[in-house]
Amino acid sequence: MELITKLIPLFPLLGFIIAALINRKLSKNTVAYIACVSVLFSFIGTLMVFFNLVNHHSAYEIKVFDWIQAGSFNASLTFLIDPLSSVFLLVITGIGFLIHVFSVGYMIHDDGFRRFFAYLNLFIFFMLLLVMGNNLLVTFIGWEGVGFCSFMLIGFWYKENKNNDAAKKAFVMNRIGDLGFLIAICLIFINYNSLNYTTFLTAGNISIDSPITLITICLFIGAMGKSAQIPLFTWLPDAMVGPTPVSALIHAATMVTAGIYMIARTNVLFSMAPDTMMFIAYIGIATALLGASIGLFQNDIKKVLAYSTVSQLGLMFLALGVGAYTAAVFHVVTHAFFKALLFLGSGSVIHGMGGEQDIRKMGGLKKHMPTTYITFLIGTIAISGIPPLAGFFSKDQILAEVFAQNKVLFILGMIASLMTVFYMFRLLFLTFFGKFRGTHEQEHHLHESPKSMTIPLVILAILAVVAGFIGFPHALGEAMHIHNWFDHFLSPIIGESLNHISLNTEIGLMLVTTVLIIIVVLIAKNVFITKETLPVAENAKLSPLKNLVYHKFYVDEVYDKFLSKPFVAISEFLNKVIDNQLVDGIVNGFGKITIVAGQNLRLLQSGNIGFYIFAIVSALILIFSIFLVN
Repeated sequence: MELITKLIPLFPLLGFIIAALINRKLSKNTVAYIACVSVLFSFIGTLMVFFNLVNHHSAYEIKVFDWIQAGSFNASLTFLIDPLSSVFLLVITGIGFLIHVFSVGYMIHDDGFRRFFAYLNLFIFFMLLLVMGNNLLVTFIGWEGVGFCSFMLIGFWYKENKNNDAAKKAFVMNRIGDLGFLIAICLIFINYNSLNYTTFLTAGNISIDSPITLITICLFIGAMGKSAQIPLFTWLPDAMVGPTPVSALIHAATMVTAGIYMIARTNVLFSMAPDTMMFIAYIGIATALLGASIGLFQNDIKKVLAYSTVSQLGLMFLALGVGAYTAAVFHVVTHAFFKALLFLGSGSVIHGMGGEQDIRKMGGLKKHMPTTYITFLIGTIAISGIPPLAGFFSKDQILAEVFAQNKVLFILGMIASLMTVFYMFRLLFLTFFGKFRGTHEQEHHLHESPKSMTIPLVILAILAVVAGFIGFPHALGEAMHIHNWFDHFLSPIIGESLNHISLNTEIGLMLVTTVLIIIVVLIAKNVFITKETLPVAENAKLSPLKNLVYHKFYVDEVYDKFLSKPFVAISEFLNKVIDNQLVDGIVNGFGKITIVAGQNLRLLQSGNIGFYIFAIVSALILIFSIFLVN
């Protein structure tokens, strides 16, 4: 297994090197083949590692080389393979491969085709490094690497300024979170004298006297940036300006799940910081409600899914905040399937519509794009939590865990989930049902996507149907003698859940949530199919509350007015006063003094021997006088 484990991140790195350095000598098909096969090989290697882990039930570490050796401190590039990392490896490589295949058909006519696949391979490499590292420094390399790759991919079409602005926004907001993560790394080393997970996370090494609350808060700040939690969430919807496969990769399988992984990995620290846990829960539910409410009024097909991602990430952090680590990771897995399906489905719609993303200009697409419609319907049902698809199991587990601890948070979580149902079926009905509302040219262009795009959709749809059964509800499973495999598999790393509820309560919650979901679906059907209600126009008058939500609570405007503009003003002042006048004044002043001195001293070189003798004698007298005084 040692060689196979080392090859898992090496394959996409080699794919990046080939696509980046010799891409002009290769055809598009060759570059696509190399990029896809490299990730496929990583996926095959991950499967081998995963089944070896399942069969032998033994985690292991593989050292690649020593990286930093300074006194007693040692940081090596070492890979840690255990249940938690193996789950994330499967998600990253499996869904990453399907996104690569989809990208072949989606990006084939783009001039930056080769560059795009180089970036995708590099992104996969850094994400693999993030989850495979056995210490925080290796994790941080991957952490920064995916941040860099997201910057390059979000701003992929760099000739448009709005794309560059979105890329810079994502980069800067992630750097804010990364600073918190970096401070946490320093605090962990100072207090525990190690950055290796298997060392500093052992119970005997963690002292209650150490600043655990401060450390966990700093770690969570890092997670807030990567996983788009309040207040560092606004970059994620703006990231939609990148190619749609990028949205699927970042929002479904890789970057935004990094924060969940990091907290799950360091769960021992968080479990000893109840104040931090409560803070995470409240931030999570606030983010879930904010994202879901904004998603109700979005008209860009990708923006709806983007705010849906923000909301779903909020639910995952809610689960982490109540100690339901397994439920959070379970929802990461199921969300990866149906959210990748939905994003790629939206890409198929955009491809068929000739680049159009406004759902107000769509409608009736199910007859033109049947495969896309059926798979998108499955993704919508899954994310809505309708049984027996994957989202039902993972989302119900989160809500059940929250119900066992905090009834208020449970009710708020239910509200966020029901809003998800409404805006997702709103998106489905406005896109695929009713009459086509676009132009004749767009209608003429309508067509189903090629097989390179539809086959990944079908595979993801199947996974979205069956994936939930790996985490069957606890009480119901015990009554039916069905084992919760996922919870048991992760228990050596993050422990089994302690918040189980009774069988009657569990069944009651399932029935209530399912009935409420069906009611919301019927309401959405009545509004958007029966009454054929269309979203409001751009300049339509709205009530104050609707206007507030429609304009995304003016969060960007608040940031711009109270953060961006003051910092720009301060920077301009410092540039003008400190840099241009003070610093440049001192530097230029010394230059001018030197020039003036040189201009005057050169006059002493007159060639007069008598003056030279006088100068020498004067200098000697001055030197002797100094010696006599001392």
